[in-house]
Amino acid sequence: MPRTLTPVNFGADLKHRTLSALVLVPLVLAAAFLGGIAFAILWVLAGLAILHEWTGLARLDHRRAYLGIGGLAIAGGGALIVAGEAAYAFSLVAIGAAACTFAVPRQSGWAMGGVLVAASAALPVVALRGTSQLGLVAVLFLCAVVWATDILAYFSGRALGGAKLWPRVSPNKTWSGAIGGTLGGALAGVIVAALAGLPALWVIAGLALLLSIVSQLGDLAESAAKRLFGVKDASRLIPGHGGLLDRLDGFAAASLVAAGIAFVRAAADPAAGLLLW
Repeated sequence: MPRTLTPVNFGADLKHRTLSALVLVPLVLAAAFLGGIAFAILWVLAGLAILHEWTGLARLDHRRAYLGIGGLAIAGGGALIVAGEAAYAFSLVAIGAAACTFAVPRQSGWAMGGVLVAASAALPVVALRGTSQLGLVAVLFLCAVVWATDILAYFSGRALGGAKLWPRVSPNKTWSGAIGGTLGGALAGVIVAALAGLPALWVIAGLALLLSIVSQLGDLAESAAKRLFGVKDASRLIPGHGGLLDRLDGFAAASLVAAGIAFVRAAADPAAGLLLW
């Protein structure tokens, strides 16, 4: 039977969110500035944690085999990106996701989905970072958009209230929060781009707006999955946020779209493909 979802205590929720952010944000930023293997390891570990959370969320069978196959695909993908072979990395993930459908045949769709979600959270941002200074700007831009979207959506929704965005899936989200988050994410992206001296800020503003919306759609998609399985959080790893999947659902969606745009425009230099217009 699905577990009963409990209401949110917003005072305690805000306190836990703040404390968790004070730990996680410096860690992510420090790794981004270091780049290279350190950055890749951090995100591969995050992807593996999300994959593990997915087995509990979706109640998958044959978890050991699933985690072995999916974990190898994500870790191998990270190694290939560091080696400059991003195309092979994403091919390896696709093969791993397909193999997991045979490892968990009764839940093949959820098995494949878990690998793809975990890989989307971990690998596109590693590919965007690369080794260049522009790669660092790309990561800071993406983080600014997603984080500002989350923060502004939370506070504007709490302050303004109003009509619910999708009450059957996420009863605490409102249209005012979604709009506030979108505008905040777009503004944060433009600020990072302006500070970095990037050209075509109007194009960057449109890109940030798109990624902000995609981030919120990713959040809603994970909320729908949790609602389907009757759980509030993917795990209890992070106080105030639940699991890494709860924290990175929007980031996974936004980074995947950002990397897609980047590779279509400039596969040899994804950061330039994302930011130079």
